[in-house]
Amino acid sequence: MSLAPAVPLRKAIKPPRGEMVDVGGRRLRVVRAGPKSDRPTIVLEHGAFGCASDWAVVQEKLAAKGLASLAYDRAGLGHSEPGPKPRDGNAIVCDLASLLRELDETGPFVLTGHSMGGLMVRLYALTHPKQTLGVVLVDAVTPDVINHPVGGKGVDVFSRLLGWTSEGAKFGMMRPLAVVAGDRIGLPPEASAEKRRIWGSPSHAHWAAEEVRQWRATSDQARAGDFPAAMPIAVITAGAENTVTALKEVQSVPALASQNGYIEHVAGAGHANLLGRRFADPIVRGVEHVLATAHR
Repeated sequence: MSLAPAVPLRKAIKPPRGEMVDVGGRRLRVVRAGPKSDRPTIVLEHGAFGCASDWAVVQEKLAAKGLASLAYDRAGLGHSEPGPKPRDGNAIVCDLASLLRELDETGPFVLTGHSMGGLMVRLYALTHPKQTLGVVLVDAVTPDVINHPVGGKGVDVFSRLLGWTSEGAKFGMMRPLAVVAGDRIGLPPEASAEKRRIWGSPSHAHWAAEEVRQWRATSDQARAGDFPAAMPIAVITAGAENTVTALKEVQSVPALASQNGYIEHVAGAGHANLLGRRFADPIVRGVEHVLATAHR
């Protein structure tokens, strides 16, 4: 295992948080928090166009509960080095398995995924069941979203938007936008500055677009099986219960199918700021539900 300080994307004022871990000739950036203990590690998977910085508040809150967590930048995103194409779910899950192995993290884990990261944690749980204690889906995408009339159209629009973003980022167009729009979560200062630098990076935009181009393939891969009925599944969604839409009903299906399911709709929260200081406590409650009900 090779650990070294993470290297800034450009001329950062200070190096980004975390470490660079070699996963077979290329390196991924990982940020760990919380005390070492016998309790399960919480593995945090970010959404499309996201990075490890997105989880800074959640990691603080988990650490305050005595829980260790790790967040990472997927290949090509944030400060991680690119990986081979296609950047579909199978490639991403393979990278995560290599990363955890290099960190000597054997599990079982509480897998927590935000947005598109929900597909990744589902696929990891299906392919590594012995390492999976339970799953927390945070306003997450499920495989069925792509087949929903609204969801499928939204994915296509998002893919085209990221394609344009990737082209514009080559000419520096994202950097001024990053100042005002780079942190919609509400992160602590250091993580916020890191997030804005990443948001304006051409390489980040390019590889984020590559991932989204593979959304349908990743959905098909994650649809290959179902969560075990006894596996604890917590679903946390943005928006009050009385604003439940057809899409939110799709998001809730994994928890409803679980013998140890948990659902919390977070009034006032949006898709991004659900990870911020004001609204992140329900995510921690979802993790605690998984820990409390696993092996019951």
